[in-house]
Parts: sequence; C-alpha cells; structure tokens
Amino acid sequence: MTSAPVVSNASPLIALEQIGQLQLLEQLFGIVRVPPAVVSEVTPSVSLPTWIREHALAQPVGPRILGASLGPGESEAISLALETEARLVLLDERPARRLAQALHLPVMGTLGVLLAAKRRRLLTALRPCLDALLQHDFRVASSLYENVLRAAGEDTEID
Repeated sequence: MTSAPVVSNASPLIALEQIGQLQLLEQLFGIVRVPPAVVSEVTPSVSLPTWIREHALAQPVGPRILGASLGPGESEAISLALETEARLVLLDERPARRLAQALHLPVMGTLGVLLAAKRRRLLTALRPCLDALLQHDFRVASSLYENVLRAAGEDTEID
C-alpha cells in the first residue's frame, strides 16, 4: 500500500526554486503531486523535475466553489488534496491555508518546509534561506521570521 501523497500549490515550488532549494521537497517527501493549474502557473519559471508529477483531478472544483479569494492553482491543489486524501498540502497564502485547515487537511508552507529540512539536517542554517526568500519578494512578517528561526534553534538577533 502506498502512503498518502503530498500535494503542492505553485508558491512553495516557485519560492524554493528561486533560492535553489527545490530538491528539499524530494528529500522530505519523495513524490510531490500537483494539479494542472499549478503546472500552468510554475512552468514559465520552474522546470519540473520527474519527482513532481502532474495529477489530473477526477472531479475538478472551480475557485468559486471553494472560495472567491483563491486562485485556480490553490483551488485545484486543495481539491486534489481532498480527492487523494493527501497527507499534506503545501500552501503559502493565508486564505488557502485557512480553507484547507477548515477542511481538515494538514498544511505546510514554504517556511515549514525549510524548518523541516533544518530539523532533518538537510540544511545547516535556516537564516540564509529566509533572507534569500526575502530578496525574492517573498512576504514574511518579522514575527514569523523570528519564530521560525527560534524554532530552528537559531539566534533571532538581526545582524
């Protein structure tokens, strides 16, 4: 019996690719499934490796059904996670995360992926990755930045 899949939205894939850490997803989760809308969103900027696999929805659910504030990739990622009984769905945007949590889906964002990688010793330090994300206009509240560093056991003092 295969384990439940991990499903991702576009944001974590793009963010991790921008900082050269996309491979962390494979190291942490193996195969990552993405719905067609996510493939459309990421392929202009990310060349998908073979371990990121497109997975069509059996019953596509439009963004209007799940929530007007969600984009097509987020809607399809949540739909795919529900359909496949995913063990985890990777989402960064707050409205999508809230909806997924309300639907009892386990959620992790890009910062959670980096923290998990640090805890598994796939990264030696988290701060350089967080700073690189910020340089790519990834939005992180300063309190969240500090909390993630603290959770990683890194000094939260800004140099």
